[in-house]
Amino acid sequence: MLFLQLVLLVVLLPGGDSEDAFQEPISFQIILTISFYNDSRTQNLGSAWLDELQTHGWDNKTGAFIFLWPWPRGNRSTEGLMKVEKLLYTCTTRLRQVFQDHVRHWHLEYPFQVQLAEGCKLLRTGEASVGFVRIAYQGEDLVSFQNMTWWPSPKGGSRAHHVCKLFNQDHVMNQGLHTLITDSCPQFLLSLLDAGKEDIQRQERPEGWLSTGPSPGPGRLLLVCHVSGFRPKPVWVMWMRGEQEQQGTQRGDVLPHADGTWYLQTSLDMKAREAAGLSCRVRHSSLGGQDMVLHWEQPHSMGLVFLAVIVPLVLLAGLVLWLWKCWKTHWRPQCTGFPLE
Repeated sequence: MLFLQLVLLVVLLPGGDSEDAFQEPISFQIILTISFYNDSRTQNLGSAWLDELQTHGWDNKTGAFIFLWPWPRGNRSTEGLMKVEKLLYTCTTRLRQVFQDHVRHWHLEYPFQVQLAEGCKLLRTGEASVGFVRIAYQGEDLVSFQNMTWWPSPKGGSRAHHVCKLFNQDHVMNQGLHTLITDSCPQFLLSLLDAGKEDIQRQERPEGWLSTGPSPGPGRLLLVCHVSGFRPKPVWVMWMRGEQEQQGTQRGDVLPHADGTWYLQTSLDMKAREAAGLSCRVRHSSLGGQDMVLHWEQPHSMGLVFLAVIVPLVLLAGLVLWLWKCWKTHWRPQCTGFPLE
């Protein structure tokens, strides 16, 4: 654990304050995942995130950072970055060794995963920040670090108490960790916001369209509203009848696109005869306070299309043919009535 805080002390060097106010809470965190397959085989994954935006990846084989944007490099020199990469690689090695050494004592069962999230959240520019360190086992919270002390998760059981007992014995490490998440991390977060504000504050307007999903049953429709290409992530989408929200609206997960924008779909299961008059309403910060409204139009069946278009054309063709025959026969008496054949 000492190496974990050393890594971030090198990464999170003090930076310049952002002149632009970020009014919403925003966080920066480094996530480390170690997969233990047996006592000799493991896999390490590391990444860094600014809220929902991934800023760094990590090459497990080479131990090198992967910068997903130009600005996360900041003013770090190549030599400084190499030191960080080396420390991160050493950190994962040591953390892996700690858990492997305590497999029996902590009742760990192969295969298993250990996840660590470490960073800080800035509530508002110029106001207090909140630092955090959390360790999870198999996706469930295990222990967390608060006020210079490791605390077990209520769901961690006896294993969480064993981990806390070991970590709380290292007072030097805990002091460094406290300084890291309460001082160094907020300063780095502000400098990151300043360096990447153009990308962070980028707005993209959503596009929307309507469709139907698999039929829920006889006489029913599953209406689907698709909203895509928007940024930032927060969005409000609801099926409406006039100004009344339809409480049966089902919201899916907000999914990322490769270009940093997002996609969402919401659905509504209802009787087919009641679908007329419905609309899907979208609210997003990029729309300038104007909602995007998509109106549902009942699709016409092929039978109705045939009756409304094809049949009149056939009748018109028959009339033209009859008039042409009458003209050819110089308006003989037999043209006084419509031919039967």
